[in-house]
Amino acid sequence: MENKSKNFNKKDIFVASIDIGTNSTHLLIAQVDSDLKSFTIKFTEKSTTRLGERDEEGNLTGDSINRVLETLKRFKEYCHSYGVEKILAAATSAVRESPNGKDLIYKVKEEIGFQIELISGAEEARLIYLGVLSGMDLENRSHIIVDIGGGSTELILANSEDTRALTSARIGAVRLKNDFLIDEPLNNARIEFLKTFISGSLEPSVGKIKRRIKKNEKISMIATSGTAISLGNLISSDLGEPKQKMHGYKYTKEDLEVILKKLFQMSSTDRRKIPSLSERRSEIIIPGGLILQTCMEMLDIKELTVSERALREGLVVDWMIRKGMLKSKFGIQSNIRKTTVMHQADKFAVDKFKSEKVASIALQIYDQTFNILHNDQTKKGRSLLWAACFLYNSGKQINLTAYHKHSWYLIKNCELLGYSLSEKNIIAAIARYHRKTLPKKRHESWQNLSSREDKLTALDMSLILRLASAINKRPEPVISSVNIKLVSNQIRFKLITSDKGKNLILEKWSLESCYEVLKELKNLELKVD
Repeated sequence: MENKSKNFNKKDIFVASIDIGTNSTHLLIAQVDSDLKSFTIKFTEKSTTRLGERDEEGNLTGDSINRVLETLKRFKEYCHSYGVEKILAAATSAVRESPNGKDLIYKVKEEIGFQIELISGAEEARLIYLGVLSGMDLENRSHIIVDIGGGSTELILANSEDTRALTSARIGAVRLKNDFLIDEPLNNARIEFLKTFISGSLEPSVGKIKRRIKKNEKISMIATSGTAISLGNLISSDLGEPKQKMHGYKYTKEDLEVILKKLFQMSSTDRRKIPSLSERRSEIIIPGGLILQTCMEMLDIKELTVSERALREGLVVDWMIRKGMLKSKFGIQSNIRKTTVMHQADKFAVDKFKSEKVASIALQIYDQTFNILHNDQTKKGRSLLWAACFLYNSGKQINLTAYHKHSWYLIKNCELLGYSLSEKNIIAAIARYHRKTLPKKRHESWQNLSSREDKLTALDMSLILRLASAINKRPEPVISSVNIKLVSNQIRFKLITSDKGKNLILEKWSLESCYEVLKELKNLELKVD
């Protein structure tokens, strides 16, 4: 469904991607911004189509084919209502392994009017990698990406620039359930048998990954799609954490083992009662969890990060590359943090001109105050400070008096791609504490920071933002730069303006209002020249 009369060079283009999997069929509609070289997800929909239910000869059943056809007809209507100009549809293991898989592709073309691409396991892995790139900053470090589908499990070794191994194993949550999980609850012997079977199925993929890992190379793991997300929700709830987005959420192998033990002891009826699990997901959560656990054990991974982006987003990135919007897959990775912050700033109607001025001053203060106001050895804080400079005013659209509190809430709950959950919480805290009171133990914004290091970063960067925003109170900021010197226990600010005749009494007064906070946090006296 591509309208040839449309101009792909225009700024915003609506593109849909459809993933026809073993258990479910998913739709994603994205708004592609050709200027920012990025896309925003505008709509998602899912239907449980159960293509993994085969007849005795391994063919897709007539019922499952009809479920997919009805779903795709509905999806086409969604696409039409959003003005979608291109539909990208991919079918994975259930269709490629079925003798009559091509019958489904033919019927979709004839009855609905768009083409389904039947992709290989390696191509599926490549597209998953592109999807992860669009939502996470890999920081040019090597990662193992694991995607547990209904019929296959993809394992990818990659960094932000390229893949080093693309693998696909014929083991998935639906396949494992259909073949082996009939009797419940599972006893220890049965669990060990299943893990042995999974290990054997994964061995070729794991072996390839291990051979491509360099000696003494530190490897992180990213887990994508339904199994990893559902297990993350269960773990988070079990730990008593507030409900949150799973993208960027981290959990350990020990966390996974604890939740699996609880699931093993439940009946299928009990699992269906878990609020965060759909009925179909409750049926396959144990086999999916066992595959993930076995992956972590075989690869000696202690902790993973959840990605909500995978194949569907990868289809969009791949299309952008093929259309020349991205010169390479690295293009979307290098822009990811900037574009997601700018998207949110637009969404919250932030004055970006003023934010740029505040960011400029804040980064100048940061650069001139190492070992004075901060000790940010890795410069992680600098990146988070920049993001906070563009988003700290978000809450003004809700309440002008207490906007810093509303900014915290908006940042905490918005989608900041390329930032981990802990980093997003730091950005939100920087915005929260750039004015008014300092952190208190009872504050949720403070409790959400997971470590002492995160709290220190948030506190130091919020102080810098407090100083920078104090200098930029006017509608049209007049300060172009600052010079900072430390003399004994006194930190001296010299304000520089491009307008020589400008009276800076407002800026000096506003900056001096930070005196008490600076004294309390750093035991430094403030002097403004």
